[in-house]
Amino acid sequence: MREKHGAWSALFAEKGATLSKYFLRRVAHRWDAQDLVQEVYLRLLRIEPADAANIRSPEAYLFTVAANLVKEHAVLRQQAPLGSDELEQVVEQLAAPTNLEADMDSDLRTERLGVLIDRLSPKCKAVLIMHYRDEMSYREIAERMKISTSMVKKYVVKGLAACRQRMADYE
Repeated sequence: MREKHGAWSALFAEKGATLSKYFLRRVAHRWDAQDLVQEVYLRLLRIEPADAANIRSPEAYLFTVAANLVKEHAVLRQQAPLGSDELEQVVEQLAAPTNLEADMDSDLRTERLGVLIDRLSPKCKAVLIMHYRDEMSYREIAERMKISTSMVKKYVVKGLAACRQRMADYE
C-alpha cells in the first residue's frame, strides 16, 4: 500500500503544477483551485491497492479525477451560491487596507472604490448597487433586471473581482 501511495505522491509531485493550472482555468477563485488540487490527492490516496493495480495510465486517471471534481464543484456552486454574508465579508475586505503600512484614509479608499464601480459595465454596476446599497436579494435583482439569479451572482463576483484587482493597483 505504501508503495502505491509513493507512486501517487511521485506522480502528484510531478504533475501538481499542471494540475493547479488546470483548475485555475476552470474555477473562479484561486482558493477553490487549491482546494481541488488537495482533494485530487486525497482521492488518489483512498484508492485501494487492488484497484490501483488496474489503472493503466495513472496520469490520465489523475486528470479524469480532476475533470470530475470540476464538474462536482460547478454543481455545488449552483446549488449553494454565495450568501450575502459571505459577499459582505468580501466587500469589507475590499474596502479595508490590505497592507498594514498603507496609511490611505478610508474616505480616499471609498472614493477610489466608487470610481472603480463607475467603470464597471452598466449591468454589473447596477447589480452591485442593488445588492449592497439597496440590500436586495439575488432573486429580487434577477426579477427586476429580468435575468437569472446565477447571472446576478456572476455579475457580483465579476464586479468584486475587478474592484479588488484595481484597488490593489492603487497600493
